[in-house]
Amino acid sequence: MTPRLLFLALLRAQYAGAVRCSAIACLTSVPKVCLIRMLLVIGGAGGVGSILIQLARQLTGLTVVATASRPETREWVRELGAHHVIDHTKPMPEQLRGLGIDEVDYVASLTHTDKHLVEIAEMLAPQGKLGLIDDPVSLDAPIPKPKSISLHWELMYTRSMYQTPDMIEQHNILVRVAELVDAGVLRTTLADHFGTINAANLRRAHALLESGKARGKIVLSGF
Repeated sequence: MTPRLLFLALLRAQYAGAVRCSAIACLTSVPKVCLIRMLLVIGGAGGVGSILIQLARQLTGLTVVATASRPETREWVRELGAHHVIDHTKPMPEQLRGLGIDEVDYVASLTHTDKHLVEIAEMLAPQGKLGLIDDPVSLDAPIPKPKSISLHWELMYTRSMYQTPDMIEQHNILVRVAELVDAGVLRTTLADHFGTINAANLRRAHALLESGKARGKIVLSGF
């Protein structure tokens, strides 16, 4: 990787290594993802969702449906490439049907998976694929079982924690991300920069996150 690519990858979005690794892994861990017709991203306006939408739109032939609940976040995910936007605070299957979509092949559930599981199972096609990155206390197995829905859990640290044979893939992903950023294929998802890392700015950042109104990524840098 050239110094310029490394600089772009780190400086433009220094927070985004984990985010983009998670987003890419959500796509690449699912067999034949490029042949899947419909992708639903739940939590599309967040950090991982904001990258996942771009990757899916730019690198696959998927029709991308993203969820967002406020006018500004709905516009955000559309700008990132979502074909359709629905509201995760309202019944999602009904909204999909309103778009003429009876079912989706792939769901990337990035937040509140346990809360949305019943709807996810309804929206997924038989033998559909569910990818998730959040930490539900439990998942009710009988809900997705009748459709033989497969579960794909992604944690970007798994390779390094367990020294897996494919650990170099983390490097390969970041190199590829740097190339895509440099080529203008991916745009940064940095939405707010709250300045240096100190107690006051950390409180501001956490307050925004806890409000549920954040979009993209919030960054603090330096001391």
